[in-house]
Amino acid sequence: MNSTASPYRIITVCTGNICRSPMAEFMLVEALAAAGLSERTVVDSAGTTSYEVGRPIDPRAARVLDAHGIHSHAHIAQKFRPEWFDERDLILALDVDHYGHLREIAPAGTEHKVRMMREFDPAVAHLDHLDQGIEDPWFGGQSDFELTWELIDAAVPGVVEHVRAELSQRPPAFAEA
Repeated sequence: MNSTASPYRIITVCTGNICRSPMAEFMLVEALAAAGLSERTVVDSAGTTSYEVGRPIDPRAARVLDAHGIHSHAHIAQKFRPEWFDERDLILALDVDHYGHLREIAPAGTEHKVRMMREFDPAVAHLDHLDQGIEDPWFGGQSDFELTWELIDAAVPGVVEHVRAELSQRPPAFAEA
């Protein structure tokens, strides 16, 4: 008989799911793997709108990820689905409008799962959510995507530590033959 604890599920959320949230998704997957947590975690991403559903990651975002050795070309944009409030342990909003929208539509008892990505960056964790957002790089140039990388990257270690702490509260996975 095989039995495993359910994985800790994270979803990153932006507007269209082609720039910020897939960058955060792939960066977290890499960081969680480096921390030895990939077997106990699942990360995906979505948008708050259906504007980009079915499209690949923005080439500028993919270029930044590629420059850091992270390949994201299999990404297909999707819209956040309400049932994910129950299915995800941590819902990371990339900007304050996503945070507000997700908190507004969250079923009672799940609002606490919605957090700002940059709440986990110690340099800005003390700031109001209005000051923790990551602006949409889609409207800018390549340097805006590089700034997006930097802002997400500063928060990733805090997210990893949060996940590690959350997993320490769960029973360990085990397998019996």
